[in-house]
Amino acid sequence: MKHKSIPTTGISRYEPDKIFVRGANLVDELMGQLSFTEMILFHLNGKKPTPLQTKVLDAVLVTTMEHGFTPSAISTRLIFHSAPEALQAAVAAGIMGAGSTYLGTMEGCAALLAEIVEAPEGMPARAEAIARRFKASGSFIPGLGHPFHKPDDPRAPKLIEIAEQAGAKGTYIAALKELSTAANKAYPKYLTTNATGAIAAILLEIGIEPAIMRGIAVISRAAGLVGHIAEEIKRPSGRYIYDMVDHGIEYKE
Repeated sequence: MKHKSIPTTGISRYEPDKIFVRGANLVDELMGQLSFTEMILFHLNGKKPTPLQTKVLDAVLVTTMEHGFTPSAISTRLIFHSAPEALQAAVAAGIMGAGSTYLGTMEGCAALLAEIVEAPEGMPARAEAIARRFKASGSFIPGLGHPFHKPDDPRAPKLIEIAEQAGAKGTYIAALKELSTAANKAYPKYLTTNATGAIAAILLEIGIEPAIMRGIAVISRAAGLVGHIAEEIKRPSGRYIYDMVDHGIEYKE
């Protein structure tokens, strides 16, 4: 019988009087030494982050934490109203609503930016090809357009400014600008670069893999949802939301 290899982990281990995370002593080397943002990067990458990485990730976490009464926040408030003894369930319910419509597809945009950067024919030509491809398919381009923030999403240029001022190389930011230019040539309606697009570009600038970009937003949104619960305790609206839906939707067979 052939033996399967035993899985390994390099994240954490513990002893009776010590805890280690990524090889560092939690008590002596991490607690009081790293900020939460720095710890996220250390946990993801296994090495202490640079000032650029910390500045960019911190800006992203602040940006994605809160956006009002979106479905995720409403879900959290309704579940907390239903089960106030299970705060974690209410947060989990809201996190499950952190999807492409109200949080964006950072990973989708990141894949396009990587395609543009790696294109042998050059970034402008590949960006134009992508714009034509999406227009022909009738689908939206991740990172461009916004249903509410018009004409421009105010978050995108600020995120890019923060990254550039912190010393980002700018390769993926340039790719995003090429994609925006190409899309606005191909489409009759103006498409703003939204926060999703800017986040994808600047997270690529600091080496965050596209596959875990949604996880960054989940970390941030969890804090925002706890904020909604804190307000729900003092200024409850869950019952009002429930009643409004119950009375506002007509029953028909």
